[in-house]
This record gives sequence, structure tokens and C-alpha cells, in this order.
Amino acid sequence: MDAFELLKADHKKVAELFDLLETASGKKKLDVLKRIKSELEVHTHVEETIFYPALEKPEETHDLTLEAYEEHNVIKTLLAELSGARSATDEWQAKAKVLRENVEHHVDEEENELFGKADDALSDEEIELLGERMAAEKARKQGQPVPKKSDTRAKTKKSAAKPGIISKIADFIGLGSGTAKKVTRKAPAKKKTAATKGSTKTIKTARTTASKRASSTAGLKRTPNSESSSSKKGSTGSSRRKAAKKRASHK
Repeated sequence: MDAFELLKADHKKVAELFDLLETASGKKKLDVLKRIKSELEVHTHVEETIFYPALEKPEETHDLTLEAYEEHNVIKTLLAELSGARSATDEWQAKAKVLRENVEHHVDEEENELFGKADDALSDEEIELLGERMAAEKARKQGQPVPKKSDTRAKTKKSAAKPGIISKIADFIGLGSGTAKKVTRKAPAKKKTAATKGSTKTIKTARTTASKRASSTAGLKRTPNSESSSSKKGSTGSSRRKAAKKRASHK
């Protein structure tokens, strides 16, 4: 439960009671004042025991919180004086008007200054927890059943897990976040395949170049051997002819 909304609801209810106080007459005014007193006592108790202590430390809300405590003291004093009367005299009604003015001033400062700065100083979770604590304490003071705690984080997870109709349609036609994730996941695989193909081509080229170099080197090695063998053959033939001529001369 949002702490600010809970307090604003209290403010609205008290404002309605003050309107009723002005239209009431005689002893009915005293009855309406009792209801106002009861509402304000619970409201101030919840603020002073739960809400204000959480705002005293942050620098943004420290001064306004101390002022709020003092405004509560003035309101409590006026309520005590009014509740002790037996009839709604002119003096009583004048004091009741001063009470309303003080309450309205206090509400104006809270809703237009304190709540805004408190929203900046506190996290959403802290505001939610303060609201739950205040609602439980208010119910306890009024003798009502304590409301169940709401799990905001669980609701957020559920809403995130269940996509809406628009997101489903976007996913179906290939424009949703699910499609984007699939594309993102496939992209590295494509890049990896391209890189593999490139590396394969490089390896093949290197192998071809190496084989060419090996063949050319082998050709160069074979040429001297062939020349030496031919020269050997030539020299062997000439020696044989010379031996034949010598044999003929001896005969």
C-alpha cells in the first residue's frame, strides 16, 4: 500500500467531517467533533510512530518533519480544549474554525511539500512498506482486521512474465522483444561461421602455396642430378671408344 495515498485518504475524510461540522447545529456539532478527534488521533499516532521517524534522517525532509511534529502539538491542544465543552458556544465555534485552519495548513504542507521530498528520499519499496505498516497500525487502533500485505515485487514479476496482446502480436509478426532476442542470439553464430569459412580458405591457400613451393624446390633439386648423370654417361662412352682404338692399333 502506498503510504502517501493512505495519508491523503485520511486527509480527505477529515475535510469531509469539517464540512459536516459547519452545517451541523447544537449538540450535533459536538458529536461531529468527537468523530474528527477520533480520526485525527489515529492519524497523528500513525504519522508520529511510523511515517515521521522514517523522514527525520534524510536531509531533504528533516526540517519539514520537525515542523509537522509541532503542528500536531497545536492541533492536539485545540482538540483537548474543544472536546471538554458541553455546548457549541460562539467561542467554541470560533476555536473549531481555528482548528480547521491549522489542520488544513498542516495538510497543505504535507501534500505539497513533505510528500514530494519524501518520495525523492525514499525508495518505492520503502514507501510501500511504510504504507503497509501504517495501515496495520491504523486497523489495530480502530479495532479492525489487519489488511493483508501486498507483494509489489511479485506483482511486477507476474506482469512482466505475462505479455500483453500488443506484445504478443508484435512477437507473432516478428517485431516483438522475443524476436529481437532470437536475432541477437543467432547473430554470434553467423559471425562465427563466417570467421570459420575465412579461416578455412586461408588454410587452403596456405597449403596450396606450400605445395607449390615444395614442387618447385624438388624440381630444382632434380636438375643437377640429371645433368650429372648425363655427363657421367657421356664420359663413359668416350672412354670406351678410346679403349677400342687402342686395341685396334695393337693388332
